[in-house]
Amino acid sequence: MATQPEVLPAPVTKLATRSLVVLFAINILNFYDRHVPGALTEPIRKEFHLSDTEVGWLGTAFTLLYAVVGLPLGRLADSGSRKKLLAGGVAVWSALMAMAAVATHYWILLVSRLGVAVGEAVCAPSATSWIGDLFPAQRRSKALALFMLGVPVGGALSYFFSGPTAQAFGWRAAMVLAAAPAVLLIPFLLTLDEPRRGASESHPPAAAGPAWQVLRIPTLWWIIASGVLLNFNMYAVATFLPALLGRVHGMTVGQAGIAIGIVYAIGGILGGTLAGHWGDRIVHVRKNGRMQAAAVTALLAAPAAYFGILQPQGSVAVALPFLLLAYGLFNTYYGLVYSAIQDIVAPAMRGTTMAIYFLVMYLGGASFGPVITGNLSDRMARRAAAAAGSPVLTEAAKAIGLQQAMFIIPALSLALAAVLWAGSRTILKDMEKNRG
Repeated sequence: MATQPEVLPAPVTKLATRSLVVLFAINILNFYDRHVPGALTEPIRKEFHLSDTEVGWLGTAFTLLYAVVGLPLGRLADSGSRKKLLAGGVAVWSALMAMAAVATHYWILLVSRLGVAVGEAVCAPSATSWIGDLFPAQRRSKALALFMLGVPVGGALSYFFSGPTAQAFGWRAAMVLAAAPAVLLIPFLLTLDEPRRGASESHPPAAAGPAWQVLRIPTLWWIIASGVLLNFNMYAVATFLPALLGRVHGMTVGQAGIAIGIVYAIGGILGGTLAGHWGDRIVHVRKNGRMQAAAVTALLAAPAAYFGILQPQGSVAVALPFLLLAYGLFNTYYGLVYSAIQDIVAPAMRGTTMAIYFLVMYLGGASFGPVITGNLSDRMARRAAAAAGSPVLTEAAKAIGLQQAMFIIPALSLALAAVLWAGSRTILKDMEKNRG
């Protein structure tokens, strides 16, 4: 039997802090590369003459494969070296990211996205399991919230750099730029030492069980359902929000990239920071407080998203603050809900649980956010063109179609709030069961 790494002490150590910084940097690259196609939607669409449905399939195919391969990779994260697994994943997704730069056809671009999906499927199960063993339960919200700030920070940097790079040098140069940081991150990752599984627990951790055992936890099903709704919205936003700013508000790809980068950076960082502090405080008052807080922020996100999407041409200065607020509220989900997942499953099952969460969540509907939104946009655009008496789809009709399609986001935000509140009603029993 392989020997386990040395047990880390319960207090947060320099090693824990250093490890979290490296894992955070890897998650930034993870979401930087994931958002690049969204930042480049308009030049890619025009070069390959794509419909919004075809644009949506770039995101949907990615997430479907991401979900399927994530389960065996999550199981590996619970039984083998998370460090080696994660380093391999970063290498794979970066190499396939660079491959997109030589795409001469839509299908080559699609294949490159599928390769990125395989590599990135390693990240969440390996890293969240690793962080759970570095930080005690009372400090996990902040740690996981910091790690998940990789979502808005990576997205913001992707839009900041990809849009202007594409405008100056072409979208292919932006793809190469996205792959480059892996050359530095992989060596840093390989210098880290892994903690023993369960090292940060205050009670003896339960042994690992069958992979599907975690599906007997009622709260996990509510969390999976919440993931379907949240990620439908997040992937629809990532794919089509830059295009919305271009079509409705007349921004260039560079201007839209900078604007969305601001939304991601300010809204996402504020939302993630709020989640970390709020999550670690509220759990001392209400054990189910993290789920309740997530439900409240989802409810508030609905009107913010609605009014941000609603604004007509020329009102971008009004639209952006609403969109920033909505995105920030959506980002509180990760620090609050991901820490709740670790409260209800054994340490030896955390990587597997995250992989199952992604598998069921994405196959259950979250992966269809881009393609369903894109298909709605095409349908609404055809209706707008017909109403205007135009026999062809004009750019004006496409702008109307996309704006109308994106109203699905605030509608699903209301459903997300209801699902999270339902999960807050079952989590107390599941937390007690996990503690034995």
